[in-house]
Amino acid sequence: MAGKNDRQRRQARDKYRRQQELRATRQRRLRRRGIIGLSGVLAAALIAGLLLTFLPGESSKHPVASPTKSASATPSATPSATTVAEPAHHCTYTKVTPAARTVSIPPSTPDYTSSYQATINTNLGKIVLNLLNSKATCTINSFVHLAQAGYFNNTQCHRLLTTGIYVLQCGDPYATATTKLTCSSTSKIGTGTPGYDFASENLTGAKYPAGTVAMANEGSATTNGSQFFIVYKDSTSGLGASYTPFATVSSGLNIVQNVAKEGYSCQYTVSGQAEGGAPKNKVIIGSVTIKKA
Repeated sequence: MAGKNDRQRRQARDKYRRQQELRATRQRRLRRRGIIGLSGVLAAALIAGLLLTFLPGESSKHPVASPTKSASATPSATPSATTVAEPAHHCTYTKVTPAARTVSIPPSTPDYTSSYQATINTNLGKIVLNLLNSKATCTINSFVHLAQAGYFNNTQCHRLLTTGIYVLQCGDPYATATTKLTCSSTSKIGTGTPGYDFASENLTGAKYPAGTVAMANEGSATTNGSQFFIVYKDSTSGLGASYTPFATVSSGLNIVQNVAKEGYSCQYTVSGQAEGGAPKNKVIIGSVTIKKA
């Protein structure tokens, strides 16, 4: 009987250890859900006496978005990550796995001379973006590629932040149009990538006033993918210059602002820390259309 009991205890310990490892992995993946590595959030939380401390916690690409990679809570801004003059004439995209939705890698040679406008067609109306191709060429090259491939079709914006950082995060196909967002720590939502990463751009002196559209990442300058966020209220004081600003909203910002007023249907937490929540008013992206000039 003692031998059987020993085996049972070992099995229980092994099971507990596996559960802890799985939980830790899930927490790392959740960090992509938010705008990762927002050191400013921590400062704002302390100053305001808030319990919210961090995304990708209030700072997670949570991305804010890459899947199994961990993010630093206080990453340094890395404007020097852009090593080529803009507009870029060559782009590098690095394969990663898994992909939330199958899509090819963008061409390495971008169309750096054109101007682009994107229209995010949602269930609540159109959000029109002016894409900053001369300042974030490789980011635009990727965004246009994903939009034209239908990558964003029938997805929903999965994360809303309303304290310190005022953004709506979108771009993860794991958050399908029909998915009920439960903010579960075991969900894949918030971890999705297009199967490749690329470097940040346009970081020098980056600010995040209302109407800015920027990339979510995992806390480092080379972990951009498909997830992006729309700033509906000035967030410059809460966000360090670590998230590629690649577009400005020319119309439809009121849609996001009205969604923010409705608040959350549930809140995301990682290690007991609040990291924003799922919008109560569902924002479904039917498609993203691109106009080239």
